[in-house]
Amino acid sequence: MHKKSLKYQFPSVDQANEDGLLAIGGDLSAGRLLYAYNHGIFPWYDASQPILWWSPDPRMVLFPKKLKVSKSMKQLLKKETFKVTYNIAFKEVAANCATIKREDQDGTWITSEMQEAYSKLHTLGSVLSVEVWLEGGLVGGLYGVYLKEKKIFCGESMFSKVSNASKYGFIKLVEKLKEEGVKLIDCQVYTPHLESLGAEEISREEFLKFLKS
Repeated sequence: MHKKSLKYQFPSVDQANEDGLLAIGGDLSAGRLLYAYNHGIFPWYDASQPILWWSPDPRMVLFPKKLKVSKSMKQLLKKETFKVTYNIAFKEVAANCATIKREDQDGTWITSEMQEAYSKLHTLGSVLSVEVWLEGGLVGGLYGVYLKEKKIFCGESMFSKVSNASKYGFIKLVEKLKEEGVKLIDCQVYTPHLESLGAEEISREEFLKFLKS
């Protein structure tokens, strides 16, 4: 093992607790973040907590070929209701993801520290942002870590200011990633919304096999 990777070592993922919490502390350096994602680990915490690292079991993933597109969404796509771009407004997308109100959350886990860390990864080409536009305004978007060599995209967060905007962007992204040969999209944890789009739970062991292949 290289000395550089030793610097970023985490406990074995099978040591995570039943909620998936694996480790506490460390930093959000580009090297540590990339090491974590390449080993099935991601940070998730709020401003009142230290950095928390997770590797849940089961893991929510979407295989691109299993994407579900509703009839209403197909109509929106056919009409080209929104314009979708990539990597031209990452900071605006991240800021909106951090400030958008969510029904199940009081605050945000996308702290300024997180935004800065992922902005650096974006500059390095390891984070992909999706922007959804309507009449020249940014109305939705998402971003995530793109492990291009492993053909895996790790979704981080999305936002919508108008109905269906983020879903539209997500569908366009999945189609793009499918063309690029991506094997799966890591959605991290279960939500009914993700399930409605075709995502499913697999074991952590199976997920790690995709990272190693």
